[in-house]
Amino acid sequence: MTDQTPAAPTGGVIPYLTIPSRGGQAAVEFYRAAFGAEELFRNLADDGERVLHSRLLINDGVVMISDEFPEYGNASDIVPVGVALHLQVDDADEWWNRAVTAGAVPLMPMADQFWGDRYGRVMDPFGHTWSIAAPIKA
Repeated sequence: MTDQTPAAPTGGVIPYLTIPSRGGQAAVEFYRAAFGAEELFRNLADDGERVLHSRLLINDGVVMISDEFPEYGNASDIVPVGVALHLQVDDADEWWNRAVTAGAVPLMPMADQFWGDRYGRVMDPFGHTWSIAAPIKA
């Protein structure tokens, strides 16, 4: 993590996750353990506890997170239905096992799928769904 704000990437789509119940700092640690995240930057709110902004590098892509700030209209009381963050990786079983060991809850078991991927889905401890896939090994 750097002390200076690194330039944010331009272009593309960057997911920005709201973390409930002052869990932002725990979320950073979970994403490190589960998905090998590298934290590029973090700002804490004036209270010194809540994450105002964290920028993570996961599987060569950026994911941003913050704690919820209901006083600014950023609350996490809406469950993210119909949304999954997808990880296309080299070894789906390795990523799956690491995520489950770190505390992710399996939603769809890791299995070979008809479209040619080994694929499964988990929910992180903060309510966000992640899919993990890799081409089936021949």
